[in-house]
Amino acid sequence: MVLDGQDPQAIARAAAQLAAGHLVGLPTETVYGLAADADNPQAVGAIFTAKGRPSDHPLIVHLAPATGADHRPAALSHYAAELPDFAGRLIDAFWPGPLTLILPRRPEHAATAAGGQASIGLRCPSHPVAQAVLAACLARGVFGVAAPSANQFGRVSPTTAAHVAGEFDFDLLVLDGGPCDVGIESTIVDCSRGAPVLLRPGAVTAAQIEAACGQPALPPEAMRTDTPRASGTLESHYAPRARLRLMDAVALQAALDLLGADAAAIAVYARAPLRARSQAVLHRRMPDDPAATAHQLFAALRGFDDAGVKLIWVETPPADAAWDGVRDRLQRAAAG
Repeated sequence: MVLDGQDPQAIARAAAQLAAGHLVGLPTETVYGLAADADNPQAVGAIFTAKGRPSDHPLIVHLAPATGADHRPAALSHYAAELPDFAGRLIDAFWPGPLTLILPRRPEHAATAAGGQASIGLRCPSHPVAQAVLAACLARGVFGVAAPSANQFGRVSPTTAAHVAGEFDFDLLVLDGGPCDVGIESTIVDCSRGAPVLLRPGAVTAAQIEAACGQPALPPEAMRTDTPRASGTLESHYAPRARLRLMDAVALQAALDLLGADAAAIAVYARAPLRARSQAVLHRRMPDDPAATAHQLFAALRGFDDAGVKLIWVETPPADAAWDGVRDRLQRAAAG
C-alpha cells in the first residue's frame, strides 16, 4: 500500500505501524528504507528476513532531528555510549543529512540492529517525510528506526516508492516522498576508534569531513584496530540483475565496434559520445556532474533491468574525489 507522505494521517499511520512492530517503506534523501523500531529485536529481525540479509550485517538507525534549542537529536544519547569531540563537530556540520556515524553503542539498546557489535551506525535524515515519521515515532516511545535500503540484499537500492512497492511479496505500507534527492546511500564515518575513518563514500566528501572536524578522514587500513562491520561495504553490492562491466571510453567504443548490427540485450551508460552499429543497443547518457549521476544512478540501473538487458556497460567515472560515491557503488555493482 503506497500512501502520500505529505498526508498527516499517513504519517500517523506509519508511526503507529512502526510502534506496533511492523515494517514500513520510508523515503529518505538518500534511498528508500525498509524501516522498523530499532529497539524491537523481532521487528528488526523481520527486516533481515524480508531482505535476505545476514543478521550480522548491521543496520543504520535513523533519529528524529533536534527540536527547539537543542542542537543534536534527543535520541542520540539513547544509543551512543560516548560522542568524541570530532564526531560532535560532524553532527553539527552535516545533520540532518546524508552522513552516518559509527559510535560506541550502549549495550542495552539496539543489539540486533547493530549486528551484535559494540558499535552502532546513527544518522539523522533530512527528508521531511522521514523527519515527520521519526518525530511521530519518538512521541510514541520509539527512539530510533533501523532502515536499510528497501530492496533484496545486495541488489540495486530503491529511489522511488514504486521501486519499493514492487520489491517484496508481502503487504507493506510505503510512504511516497517522491524521488530521492541524493540517490545513493549515506557517507559512513567510523568515529569509534579515536579518529574519523571513512568506511563508505557518499555525498559528504572526505574533504568536507576534514574541514568540519579538523582531522583527515582516514582509510580503514590506516587504523591497526579492527574495522567495525558497516552497511553497504561488502565487495559485491548494489548489483542489477544484468551483468555490469566498467570500462573507459576507449574500451567501450572498441567493444561496441565488435558488435554485430543485430546485437541486442546490451545497455550503455556513458558520458562520452559513442556509436553503435546495432540500433538495439540501449544507450543512456551519464551526466557530467557527479551529484546528478548519483541522483539517477540506481533508477538507471533498475530501468535497464526492466528493459530486459543482459549486459550493462558503464563508463568508469572520473578519478577525482567528487565521484567517489558513484565510483564506489558501480565498482561494487560490477562485483555482483
